[in-house]
Amino acid sequence: MDEVLISAVFAGCVAAVLGTLWWLASRVRRRGIGGEVMGPFEEMWHPAAHRFRAEIRVQETRTVPMPPPGGKRNGRVGLQDVFGPQT
Repeated sequence: MDEVLISAVFAGCVAAVLGTLWWLASRVRRRGIGGEVMGPFEEMWHPAAHRFRAEIRVQETRTVPMPPPGGKRNGRVGLQDVFGPQT
């Protein structure tokens, strides 16, 4: 009887850990956050996805933010702001 109880507790703990990891992975995919949390697991089980995520991070840092419409660019006023829109 003790062996059955020990096996049931062990199976329950394994199921709880796997369920928690599954929930965390689905949340990370849905929100696009938590790469630091799932990163080691992703690197172990799916190295191509890890490399792809690293490439996406590099491209995001290369992206130049667009200036606000009609706003100042780098602290200076643009020609459109001084002379009006060019036709």
